[in-house]
Amino acid sequence: MLVILLGPPGSGKGTQARSLSEKLKIPHISTGDILRESIKLNTDLGRKASRFLEKGELVPDQVMLKIVEERLRKTDCENGFLLDGFPRTIAQTKDLDNVLKKISRDINLVVELEVRDNVVVERLLSRLICVGCDANFNLDSNPPKIKERCDSCGGKLEYRTDDSEEVIRRRLKVYHEQIEPIKDYYKKQGKLVVVNGEGKAEETLKQILEMIKKR
Repeated sequence: MLVILLGPPGSGKGTQARSLSEKLKIPHISTGDILRESIKLNTDLGRKASRFLEKGELVPDQVMLKIVEERLRKTDCENGFLLDGFPRTIAQTKDLDNVLKKISRDINLVVELEVRDNVVVERLLSRLICVGCDANFNLDSNPPKIKERCDSCGGKLEYRTDDSEEVIRRRLKVYHEQIEPIKDYYKKQGKLVVVNGEGKAEETLKQILEMIKKR
C-alpha cells in the first residue's frame, strides 16, 4: 500500500503517520527526516542539500526528489510506504509521479486530514516542544505528566518561537494555496479521501484505516 498523508500544520499528521506505519507495517517517510539523515550520513545528495540550507535557501525540488527516490528504492519500501509532508506543490506532485514510474510504483491512496483553521490555531498555540529531544506535547490534547518537563527525557518544555497566531495564519494561507491544486490532481484520479482530523487521534486513525481497507 502506497499512501500519501496531507494535512495542515497542527492537524496531527505526524501522530497519524507514526500510528499508520505501525499498523500497516510500512515505513513512515518524512521528507524532513530523510533530508536530515542524508546530510548526517554525508551522502552526495546530502552535501548538495546542505549547501543550500547553509545559505538559508530552500533545497531545490530536483535535489529533494532525488533524495526521496533514493529512499523509496530501499528494500523496506517493497511492500509500501507512507509519505508525510511530500509533495507540497503541484510541481512536486507531478515530479513524484515520474519518480514512481521509474521504479514501477503508483500511489494507492491520498488521505487529507481536514481541520478548520481556528482549531489549528488553538492547537498550535497550546503546543510545547522539548529543548532536549524535540518531543511535542500539547496542553489540551497531550499534556506532559510533569509540568514543563518532557515525559521522555525530562528536558525543559518551551513554546515554539514560530507559533504566534500571525505566523500560524500565514502558514495556513500558504498551505491552502498550495494544497488545493494537489487535491484536485489526486481527486481526478479517484485517489483522494478526506478525513475529519478534529476528533481524538484514535478516532481519526480508525477512519483512515477503514478508508484503506476499502482499497
